[in-house]
Amino acid sequence: MLGDRLSLTPDDVVCVASTVVSKAAGRQADLSAFPAGERAEEIARRVSDLAGEQKDPRFAQAVLEESEELLLSYPFMLSVTRFGHVTVNAGIDRSNVPGGDLLLLPEDPTASARRLHEQLGAPVIVTDTSGRPFRYGQRGVAIGWAGLSAARDWRGEHDREGRELTATVQAVVDELAAAANLLTGEGAGGTPAAVVRDWSFGDHDGSNDLFRTEEDDIVRAALQEYTVR
Repeated sequence: MLGDRLSLTPDDVVCVASTVVSKAAGRQADLSAFPAGERAEEIARRVSDLAGEQKDPRFAQAVLEESEELLLSYPFMLSVTRFGHVTVNAGIDRSNVPGGDLLLLPEDPTASARRLHEQLGAPVIVTDTSGRPFRYGQRGVAIGWAGLSAARDWRGEHDREGRELTATVQAVVDELAAAANLLTGEGAGGTPAAVVRDWSFGDHDGSNDLFRTEEDDIVRAALQEYTVR
């Protein structure tokens, strides 16, 4: 559809909401498909949703089944998805879900982005809305991408005072996803895709490493220690 409506170039970046990708892949699901096990029942007894109502044990079961690892089960469920994204409730959506109770994240967002990239001939980012530690509010983040590097590495270059940069790695796909989210919006008036025109990566080294490994993620280690306590 985007390819029919737009004239895209290799310098454009197409940012597509994960909800559209999931719906196209048939990732709608009914709560009845997730009969609650003992662990889900236990979590649901302790956890309330944002409205203060007790969480449905079947929803807790869906989160468990969509998670590679559960970092927190209280006061909310914080998951590591199978593709490395850390998010609340495994990113499962309960809004705008025709034909089901739940909308699950794409199974492999990068593979989805790669297929779209091949079809459109332009870089593609699959975006999702995610909360932030230490700050209120949500923002758009990249959960899959193809046709561009995830990050721009400034290390080895110099600032205006001639000092060498030793730590700066810019999360390009996240910044583009956040900018796109300002345009696509949320709720009933939301638009499922946005195009960033004439994006130039510049003459810089790139990297596809965006998700921290368990070994170098000190926040994950702290959460695991907190859970043990």
